[in-house]
Amino acid sequence: MNANPERFTKAVALFDAANAEDPNQDEGQPKELLYAQRMTDMIGRFAPAASEVAQLAVRAQHIQRWKVPRSSYPLGKPGYFAWRTGLYRFHADTAGELMREAGYDDSTIEQVKVAISKQDMKSNPDTQMLEDVSCLVFIEHYMLGFAGQHAEYTEDKWLVIIRKTWKKMSSAARSFATGGGVKLPAALVPLILKAVAEG
Repeated sequence: MNANPERFTKAVALFDAANAEDPNQDEGQPKELLYAQRMTDMIGRFAPAASEVAQLAVRAQHIQRWKVPRSSYPLGKPGYFAWRTGLYRFHADTAGELMREAGYDDSTIEQVKVAISKQDMKSNPDTQMLEDVSCLVFIEHYMLGFAGQHAEYTEDKWLVIIRKTWKKMSSAARSFATGGGVKLPAALVPLILKAVAEG
């Protein structure tokens, strides 16, 4: 139960209005708006009693992501990691500004920003919840499309990718994924099961 449902609803509406500006489309909707909705749907299925901080962080994880394109950073691994770090900061700051507009206090805003920034992964339950939900959403909605974009990847490469995703998840999220909580992409089920069994 959220302490102030009206404030929470206003923050989500502000997040969604920001993401509705996404010029990129996915299934006929602004891409990041659809992603945010999928994240909220997943946390509702996986952890219906999740904290308000986690619910807000999940909804705002990719907020206005298109405004910080990969091309705005140098090529190569250092550039990639700098881009990811910059994205975390951008998403956290954007979410924080909108939460303040919705009437949230500084303490709650900071907690959401910590989660979105992927800080204290193993010790902060809200950060781990965000990571769990994003991995579950990737598996259910995006892994198959990612596979289609990288048909050149070998089986060994895919096993590495799946194991990396698996390693990020809590034991509860892993059990949820393999226990029927997630619609696994049929074409990748053999690889997923192999990666999990050998991981």
